[in-house]
Amino acid sequence: MSVQFLGGTRTGAGGQPLPFSPAVKAGPFVFVSGQIAMGDNGELVPGGIEAQTRQTLKNVEKALALAGCTLKDVVKSTVWLDDARDFWTFNRVYAEFFSENKPARSTTQATLMIDAKVEIEVIAYKA
Repeated sequence: MSVQFLGGTRTGAGGQPLPFSPAVKAGPFVFVSGQIAMGDNGELVPGGIEAQTRQTLKNVEKALALAGCTLKDVVKSTVWLDDARDFWTFNRVYAEFFSENKPARSTTQATLMIDAKVEIEVIAYKA
């Protein structure tokens, strides 16, 4: 089985290098590292859970594209919410991105890094 580490070196807030690959392709599986609402400038996007969920899922899409995948290839997602009260708003936005193929999902509440409101990692399958 071949393994590809995709995305090269990424930087976070303040330009610090991040010690992980955005995506790893292992055979037909693609593992996307946890994504948060980091904009192109390396800072969290302003706004609440709705804006952060949209940006986070756009970042998931970008990481999947590194392996030639789309959201339609996602078979499993794991979600961490900073505040359980955001669950219904998060769910509404999430459903816009996964309107047809709905992957298996786990969602829990956790204290997240750098004031993020949501973090999402996914596993995709591309034969």
